[in-house]
Amino acid sequence: MRLSRIFIPSALLLILASCQTMTPEERRAADERTCAGYGFRAKTDAMARCLLDIELDRRAQTRSMMERNDQMFWHSPIVVERRVIVHRP
Repeated sequence: MRLSRIFIPSALLLILASCQTMTPEERRAADERTCAGYGFRAKTDAMARCLLDIELDRRAQTRSMMERNDQMFWHSPIVVERRVIVHRP
């Protein structure tokens, strides 16, 4: 009983925390950390190119997911089933 009083609120908080989206500033900072981790120095053309590549990859992934969702919704066959009960005399 005590365990559920602790576990359930903790699980709810974890779920809510995972739903948060990043602000553009947070995303930019994360991208800069990623590029710095690759060895690029701030305020260089190479860093700018790295940031651009990350953004282009993100946009391509978003487009791919949108196209996949459209294909699943519009191009998948729709099966309609209606059961007919026949009573024998």
